[in-house]
Amino acid sequence: MTSLAEFTTLRVGGPAARLVRASTTDELVDAALEVWATDEEWLVLGGGSNLLVGDDGFDGTVLKVETRGIRRLDAAPGRARIRVEAGEDWEALVAYTVEQGWAGLEPLSGIPGSTGASPVQNIGAYGAEVSSSLAAIDFLDHETGDRMMLSAVDLALGYRTSALKRGRRGIVLAVEFDLADTGGVSTPVAYPQLATALGVQLGDTVPLADVRRAVLELRRRKGMVLVADDTDSVSAGSFFTNPIVPENEARKLPEDAPRWPVDPEPEDLVLPLGEVPAPRAVQPARVKLSAAWLIERAGIGRGFALPGSRAAVSSKHTLALTNRGGATAEEISELARYVQIRVFSQFGVHLEPEPNLIGISL
Repeated sequence: MTSLAEFTTLRVGGPAARLVRASTTDELVDAALEVWATDEEWLVLGGGSNLLVGDDGFDGTVLKVETRGIRRLDAAPGRARIRVEAGEDWEALVAYTVEQGWAGLEPLSGIPGSTGASPVQNIGAYGAEVSSSLAAIDFLDHETGDRMMLSAVDLALGYRTSALKRGRRGIVLAVEFDLADTGGVSTPVAYPQLATALGVQLGDTVPLADVRRAVLELRRRKGMVLVADDTDSVSAGSFFTNPIVPENEARKLPEDAPRWPVDPEPEDLVLPLGEVPAPRAVQPARVKLSAAWLIERAGIGRGFALPGSRAAVSSKHTLALTNRGGATAEEISELARYVQIRVFSQFGVHLEPEPNLIGISL
């Protein structure tokens, strides 16, 4: 049996009962339908950058997606719609779009993993999310066995989530993106830290290559770019999402706790003349908190490790939990639970893990 540790960026995880590697879409569809015709458990594996697999492994079939290909679908003036096979490396895709002069994905440089996983998590960084550029996915539906195109609206993309993460099962076969064909100019810079690194104002545009270089350097400083000799990069990236809580709960935190409103303004309601609108339910305002700030203020600093453990908080960024060499999945999860307990005890806020947990729980 093949150990899944060699296919995950955390380098932990026990064996898979069966591993099927698919290099074409037809192979992937055929393998999936074959497994789905049985009661066997199954798992889709792309780049393994967002997985924590238990030490006992996975008692089922792992479908390893290794399809490749990037194709431009149209040449509409000022736009570039592209189709990317699910197994295409995400970082390679971003590099390619920057080389072509297509804007939209450049702030997402340096994120490890495969393209097919990007809409599941709605990956995001430095003021951009996949939802900003995603047009549709080619999807094999588990319930029906049918292959279909799902639009970005169908996916109900949100902060690090989607309908696929919330329970709609199936396999992303390919992803289509709608990018701006700007000839090498970025989308407006939307993240303060990135603007500072570039020496520009929020909303400015700069060469795509400059954004990519700046993002890669920012991520490298945080250990968020895979580097062979950097143990801080042996992680699943940010292990916890920034919690979103009701505004009244956020008020209980210290005044210097970072917080950002997340609820959009209500849409304008257009009614026929003389018609009285029905009353709308008032939703409590919500704010997003900084998980890194909560962790640090709970007394867990960079490089923290439990006694005798080979898992540790990154020495560069408190959001990443790392394998310092030979760690087990249980050591990673034990550290994660400790962080959750400390933050909840200090602030009453529960941190949710960002990676998908397979055969293990927190």
